[in-house]
Amino acid sequence: MKCIPTIDIRRPIRTALAVLAIAAVPAGAVAVPAFAGPSKASAVTTAAGCATGWGSLPDASTFQGLGHLTDVRTGQHACFDRIVFDIDGKPFWFRVEYVKDIFTVGEGKLVPVRGGAKLAIVLLAQSYDETNHYTYNPANYDELTDVAGYRTFRQVVSAGSFEGETTIGLGVRARLPFRVFTLTGPGTASRVVVDVAHSW
Repeated sequence: MKCIPTIDIRRPIRTALAVLAIAAVPAGAVAVPAFAGPSKASAVTTAAGCATGWGSLPDASTFQGLGHLTDVRTGQHACFDRIVFDIDGKPFWFRVEYVKDIFTVGEGKLVPVRGGAKLAIVLLAQSYDETNHYTYNPANYDELTDVAGYRTFRQVVSAGSFEGETTIGLGVRARLPFRVFTLTGPGTASRVVVDVAHSW
């Protein structure tokens, strides 16, 4: 005897009834899930837009120049916080590295610095000239710039200037990647720039 497959006509009827029921509901009554923040796709795009490829190991230059430190400035950018050192001369030697603590130049006294990690920035540029007049004399050596509200920076302090070198302590939120580079100008001046990323 040949078996004849039976057709379940109840499923099409149930589907049709469900469609009619949905059509009868007002559009404003349909619950739509709300997202508290950006979707995962947009979050990935944002993170990729800030990818730096920087690291957190010590960085140092191999050149030497002549000049004095004249100013320390900070600023916020989309993917990083920036600190700039103005020099009244050619680009000069620097060393930037994460350290456990910041100490004053010459005396070796501990300098308290806020933040989950600390960057020691050593510049071969003193903050006084040959006649012992200051070329950079901040109003507050414990707060060289106001970094309140910065995403990465927590405090910028001076650890002193001695025998041609100036040390700056930079407190940051955590051990985050950074980069260091120099810029020439305006005129005969130059700048050393340190950028610390907001995230890895």
